[in-house]
Order: sequence, then structure tokens, then C-alpha cells
Amino acid sequence: MPASAADPTPAALAGGTQGARAVRPLIDTTLRALARGATVRGGPLPAGGPEAVAARVRAAATPVLPEHGTGAEESLRTLVQALAEGAADPAEPHCAAHLHGPPLALATAADLAAAALNPSLDSWDQAPSATALETLTTRALAALAYPAHPHADALVTTGGTESNQLALLLAREAARGTPGRAAPRPLRIVCGANAHHSIHRSAWLLGLPGPETLPTPTGTLHPDDVRAALTRLPRVPTLVVATAGTTDTGRIDPLPPIADLCDTHGATLHIDASYGGPLLFSDTLRPALSGLDRAHTIALDLHKLGWQPIAAGLLAVPDPHTLAPLAHRADYLSAPDDTEAGFPDTLHRSLRTTRRPDILKIAVTLRALGRRGIGTLVERVCATAHTLADLIDAHPAFDLHSRPTLSTVLFRPTGADDKTTARIRRRLLHHGHAVLGRATTPEGLWLKATLLNPHTRTDDLQHLLKLVEGHTTR
Repeated sequence: MPASAADPTPAALAGGTQGARAVRPLIDTTLRALARGATVRGGPLPAGGPEAVAARVRAAATPVLPEHGTGAEESLRTLVQALAEGAADPAEPHCAAHLHGPPLALATAADLAAAALNPSLDSWDQAPSATALETLTTRALAALAYPAHPHADALVTTGGTESNQLALLLAREAARGTPGRAAPRPLRIVCGANAHHSIHRSAWLLGLPGPETLPTPTGTLHPDDVRAALTRLPRVPTLVVATAGTTDTGRIDPLPPIADLCDTHGATLHIDASYGGPLLFSDTLRPALSGLDRAHTIALDLHKLGWQPIAAGLLAVPDPHTLAPLAHRADYLSAPDDTEAGFPDTLHRSLRTTRRPDILKIAVTLRALGRRGIGTLVERVCATAHTLADLIDAHPAFDLHSRPTLSTVLFRPTGADDKTTARIRRRLLHHGHAVLGRATTPEGLWLKATLLNPHTRTDDLQHLLKLVEGHTTR
């Protein structure tokens, strides 16, 4: 029997004609627990450090597997509140350490529908409408990245790491298929020291030689270093990885000259735009991505500057034939006669089999806000970063590393050494006052504010600096 509004049953199902009725009271319980947890936490993260947080979770969650269940309402109320009390909440203005953005309420609501319906995109008959929606939406986003390519396409991934791994895999398979080379040598990878760690990890996972990592003392790849690397490498298939939005400073590599060098030397170009890619939504900021559309593959990630619940990654390509190496068939999912009869084969759209419809929340957001609406949010957080940089520049107690490229700002107390800077960050975490990241440059260690909340105010930034200053003088 379905759960009633007064008596939600733990074994009630979320789908079917009665699913919404069963879910509704549980949502109310969940929302109340989220609100209570946030109130108890009272800031961007819980105070007390790892041991105190773990102790509070143990007290709330034990026993995890009781002999007899506690019921839907109690279980949700207790554990959701415990999770919220102990969360690092990216919606709090002082939670600004990582590329970990606060999701839009709209996208979160859409994600609830995805969870309730629970489609799996490994075959059409598990996700008929989600399959069609994914096709429409990925092509629209690919067209944003590759406006001159009418058949551009994109795959949905779990984020930048999976997108980068797919890019390396596709480049490796393309190198293996080079005509006229009986025994092609392994793909070589050239990247900067500013590249995301997933480039090195993906090379390892794919059995490729370790990337030739070029120094980036200024934070970006220098075309002369790329030219020298491509010149001295043997004539083997080569993938150059450039970055549009580094994780440490948010800087963008000089994409047009790097693309020119790849053309000259016959190298493949992958651009990791997981952070900076959403500048494409903004007419004002889009020129910073000049040359992006010359890449053979592009990593994008909308759970950063896209305000989606995790996960919302993409890998865009200008030509869908690039994705041919992913073709794989399992008859129980997509038999040849079914495909011939017009039922789409979806298994080749991912390295994963079971795959949730992450495209729904993305599509809902795109439709609701439109390109200009999303672009406005991107512009807003980038402007907020410049405001913070101005405040730091004018403050005698702080040093600013450089003007922000995207929404990342590096700073530190004037005269602070690396140990002091690291200690200040840990104090802020321990007391639950702020979540700031850390970044190391040739000049040493810096505090990193990654501003992804479009509702952060100047007052919030001023308060953040007061908190840092207060922990500096202790």
C-alpha cells in the first residue's frame, strides 16, 4: 500500500501514480531537518575540527543498522539534520575554498524528479524521454562550444576528471588507428604544471607514458615551451593539454597560439575548460576563451560555474565520429535488430553502464535562465572576485597575488610565511569561521578564495577579511 501523508512508510516507492503522494511528507521532513541542521551549524562549516564532527555523527547515526528500523520520519530527521549540521555549505558566502559551487534551488528540485523516476541511460527502454532530452541538450551545449560545427556533440560525465580521462582515451585510440603505421608508438602527452591532476592520473590508468610536464612559473603555459616540446619529441602521436581556468589561480592558457602550434606539428589539442568553460554563456566574458573551438575535445563542468548539483560534467567534440572508439554493444541492452528498428543505442555515450539522468537538472536550468541569465550569474561572480581583489589591494594587512582571471583570488597576510598562512587556514576551519583553500606559487603559499556564490555581497567579503585578520593576530 502507498504511504499516506500522515504515515509515510519506509518501503513506499517514489515512482508510479502514487509516488508523489508518498514522497511529499518525506520532503517536508527533509526540508525541516536541513533548516534545523543549518541553524545549529550557524556558519559555513561545523566547528571543532574532524574529531568533533565525527563524534557528533557517531552520536546521531549509531546504530547505523539497528535490528528493527526507526521509521522513515525519524531516520530522515536524524540523519539529514546530522549531515546538514556537519556540512561545509557552499551556499554560505565564507565557504569559498574549492570549485564546489552552491546548487540552484531550481536544479535541486529537478534532481529530485530524476531520483524519483530513476531512469538509467544505458538503454533506451530504461530512459525513453531522458535519452531524447540528453540528445537535445548535449547538442545545444556542444554548439555553444563549437558554433561553426553543425554536428558538434557532447557526452555527459561525472565532472572534469572523467571528461579528461575520456579525452585521453579518445586521443589514444585515434593514435592507434593512424594509417600506415604498423606498430604505432604510445600517445605522448604534453601539459603544463598548471594542468589538473587528473591528466597524470588518466595517463596512468590508460597505460600511457607519463605526461611531459612543462613549467608554468607565471601560472600558464608559454607557447615557446610548447613549441620546444613538440619540436624535440619524436614523430609520434601527441596530445597537448591546455587549461582554461586552472584550479589554483583560475588562469587561462594562451589558447590561440597553442592551437597554432598543434596545427603546425600535427598534434591533437584537448582543452580542460572545466572551470572557465561557462564564460561561453556571457557575451562580455566569452572573448577570454578565444581559440577554445579549435580543440579536438573540450572538458566542461556545470557543477562549478553552472550551479548544478554534483555531478554535471561534459566532454564536447566538434565531430561525433570522434566518439566512435566508445562504441560497444551488449545485446541485452541494445541488440542489433532493436537498433535497426530505430531504438537508440545509448551504451556508447559513456564509459559507465548504469547512468542517472544528470541532464535533466541541466536542461531545466538552461530553459529557465536562458543563455543570458546564466551568463549574468557568471559575470556576477567574476565581478565579485574583482571586488575582493580591490579590498585586499587596499588593505595594509594583506598581499594580493594577482588580479583574478575568473572568480579565484589568492591573498595572504603581509609578511606571513608558508607555515603561518597554513596555520591561519586551519584555525578558520577549526572554529567553523571560513573555508578557504590553499595554493602554492613560486612566491610561496597563499590563501585561496574561490567565489562561486552569485549572491555574495561586499559586506560578506569585508567580514571574511576581518576573520582572516583576527586569526592572523592570535
